[in-house]
Order: sequence, then structure tokens, then C-alpha cells
Amino acid sequence: MRKKIVAGNWKMNKTLSEAKALVAEVMGMISSEVKANTQVVLCVPFPYLVPIKNQLGNSSVITGAQNCSEHDWGAYTGEVSALMLKSMEVPYVILGHSERRQYFGEDGTLLATKVNKALAAERTPIFCCGEALEIREAGTHEKLVKQQVEEALFYLSADDLKKVVIAYEPVWAIGTGKTATAQQAQEMHAVIRKQLASKYGEAVANEISILYGGSVNAKNAAELFACPDVDGGLVGGASLKSREFVDVVKAMK
Repeated sequence: MRKKIVAGNWKMNKTLSEAKALVAEVMGMISSEVKANTQVVLCVPFPYLVPIKNQLGNSSVITGAQNCSEHDWGAYTGEVSALMLKSMEVPYVILGHSERRQYFGEDGTLLATKVNKALAAERTPIFCCGEALEIREAGTHEKLVKQQVEEALFYLSADDLKKVVIAYEPVWAIGTGKTATAQQAQEMHAVIRKQLASKYGEAVANEISILYGGSVNAKNAAELFACPDVDGGLVGGASLKSREFVDVVKAMK
């Protein structure tokens, strides 16, 4: 059975005191809401990983990072390696988010290296792919997303691919209040899974969790999560509001 995952991406938000307060609120509500087959992940800013991990303790909620370096160690001021995440026992790391691609010029070659580093450090990559509005309107969105997946993941063995989580995030729906319809989300998730099957076989493809990211909120989560190929969500703005985030988690069946 594919793992169901709801991952909150806090991006560059909250002071430490605000972060701790948010986690306390979430923890106060979430214990009775998490289904046995659902993993809840909080991807918090780097400086907060250890304090938030300590605050979560042995709860069912775990931490994730929002990026990692393509290097293990060295003179790379400001960078954080996958080995550092391993040393902090942070199990998940987002890679290839559209904001990293747009603002920091990350491409498929670089992301393939980052995915490899995360796997080598026994971290679980949440690999993001998705198209901008002009690509969607031009009708070339499937081609682009397939290219993103192939460039960053198709060098992996089947065993390593099964350790990766994929997040489809239509860029036109991130932080805009717009959301892909459940039908659009399902169509793209099915395209990705079919692409994986063409390379690795259906049995492997059916083990990969594919999340939807793009203005997921309490109002649309249930419909999105009901889609057969949508295995959870990468949640942005709604993860910064405790009640909203917990309601998204509740929507997972």
C-alpha cells in the first residue's frame, strides 16, 4: 500500500517563538485526526529543525527540510547537506520546489545530484515537478513534467526510486488561491505514474506516493485526496494555520 502523506511546507515564515506556538497548536489538535496510514511532515526552515523535532518528540508528526546541498561537505557558505540532515535525524527533504527552480536556477541535472545525495544519506526526497501557466495554456504541460521527472529520477534503480516521494505542483496554483481541479490533478498524477510504469514497471510505479501541491486547503483537500492517484498533499499557506492544516490532515481517508 502506498503511504499517504500530508507535508506542510512553511517556506521562509515564522519566528522561532511563532513556530513553536504553531506546532503546539497543531499537536493539541492532531492526535485524534491522523489515520494509521497517514504520515504528517512539517518542513520547517533550517534553523528550526532541531527545536521543532525536539518539540514533536515521539509523536506521529515528523520533520522535513526544504532543501539540501548537492555537496556533502566543504566551503559552501550557507548550505546544508543531506548528511547534516541525517545527523539531526530529519527524515524528509523537499527537492526541486518551483521556487528553487525559479529563484535559484535549479535544473534537472542539479536536482538529480541532490536526489542522489539525499538517498545516499538515507533521507526521503519529496521531489517536486510542475508547469507554469503559460506551459499549461500551450498544452505542453505533460511533456514538461515528464521531462522534469526523467531528468532528475530516471537514473535511479527501481529500489531507490521506491524511496522517493513525488509532488506534482502546478506553478500557476501555488500561492495564488487557484487550485487545479480534482480532475486536472488526477490526470497529471496518472500521467506521472504511467511514465514511471513505462520505465520501471507497474508494480514499482504503484508503490510511489505522488502528492498534489498547489493551494491545498481544508475546502478542497477531501476532493483532491479522493482521486485514485493522489496520495496526499504538499501544503503551503494552509500549513501556517493550525486549524486549517489539521483539517487538511483530517481530509485524508
